[in-house]
Amino acid sequence: MKTLSMALGVFALSLVATQAAAKVDAAEAGKIGTTLTPVGAEKAGNKDGSIPAWEPAPQAGSLKSEFSTDPKIEAEKSKFTISKANLAQYSANLTEGHKYLLKTYDTYKMNVYPTHRIVSWPKEIYDATKANATTCEMIGSDLLDNCKVGFPFPIPKTGAEPVWNHKLKWRGEAVTRYNNQMIVQPSGEFQLTKIIENVQFSYASLANPVPLTKTSGEFLKYLSQTVAPPRLAGTFILVHEKAGTGADGRAAWLYSPGLKRIRRAPTVCCDNPYEGTDGHEFYDQVDIFNGALDRYNWKLIGKKEIYIPYNSYKIAGPTVKYKDLAKPKHLNQDLPRYELHRVWIVEANIKPGTSHTFTKRVMYIDEDSWNMVAADNYDSRGNLYQFQEGHLVWGSNVQASTTAPEIIYHFTSGRYFITAAFNEDKAPDLTAKFSPDFFTAAAVQKRSTK
Repeated sequence: MKTLSMALGVFALSLVATQAAAKVDAAEAGKIGTTLTPVGAEKAGNKDGSIPAWEPAPQAGSLKSEFSTDPKIEAEKSKFTISKANLAQYSANLTEGHKYLLKTYDTYKMNVYPTHRIVSWPKEIYDATKANATTCEMIGSDLLDNCKVGFPFPIPKTGAEPVWNHKLKWRGEAVTRYNNQMIVQPSGEFQLTKIIENVQFSYASLANPVPLTKTSGEFLKYLSQTVAPPRLAGTFILVHEKAGTGADGRAAWLYSPGLKRIRRAPTVCCDNPYEGTDGHEFYDQVDIFNGALDRYNWKLIGKKEIYIPYNSYKIAGPTVKYKDLAKPKHLNQDLPRYELHRVWIVEANIKPGTSHTFTKRVMYIDEDSWNMVAADNYDSRGNLYQFQEGHLVWGSNVQASTTAPEIIYHFTSGRYFITAAFNEDKAPDLTAKFSPDFFTAAAVQKRSTK
């Protein structure tokens, strides 16, 4: 009987672990659009006024050939600068990665500007998000059910839920954009890689939304083509991004010009190095974090006021050159704009029996945009190993946010990696349209041989 009781206990625990996460009730969902914004952020500012109330900006601009900008914000002067000398004064409101950089480099600083909470979204996203609050469920960490178009979890209760809000955020119907990457040596010298990315969004689509259910989990399709340098040119990566894990999750293919054929690529995942980055970016570090969540236990730490890169129009704009970004030891800190914002903090700890280079990740997610803007990454000894930072901009044309550029600091080597930069190229084309077969292995094989 004792053995049977123990077995039943283990079964009950496993059942609880895989049950759908509870939806919020109608009373709690009623806060959305009243005390909370339509996507779940606190409408009010903080007590001392350093974080203002939410004041959404209207949609404006063209979906093509337009860099995100706000001349009024860009014209502002910084309020103060955080440096090694005054680090202690601001330490409570900094990520561990920023504290490390400030302690390590005398030249590192953070120019802090007035906070603006202007992020807005299409009305369809607002309506769908409120509906999701009482219908959308999570099964385990990687399956979603009864979720449609909007943010799935505007009032998060578990650590995985803000991460899914980040992964499923509205970014337009489709996009073609340049992604320039730089491996920056401690001397400031860098190697540039140029990539063209095409993405079709299916879940967060207003025109043809694809709901997420227990049996249907694809939410975007992605195709990248490396065009420079010559040794990497002609490499294609194709991804069908899905909720789920293993064979039920992400499907990926890689075309190598050396092999002259496209093949399935299960290694396009997790802590495998992204093609052409010389190990400076893992696949799951794109967009700060992407992919399956199943290797970690996710804990919702709560919300905190943190200085983060925000409204960074200058650093993402066409007046800044790539040589302006890359400086010895760290990014040119004359360029970024930092603001005080409330962020959700999520801690991911490696599960027993699984593996990853990062045994712990602490992620910072902006409450207004649900964009992940920073991540502290720890090694197996518990040491801070890497720090990721995304410079957030809101595009009034598409009413969506993104991080451009993103930085990965490698503390053991002194190098850092810049990605998602398009300053010297065309602005993202949000009018892109793709044929039904564009994101297929056969089409990539045919395109690669032209």
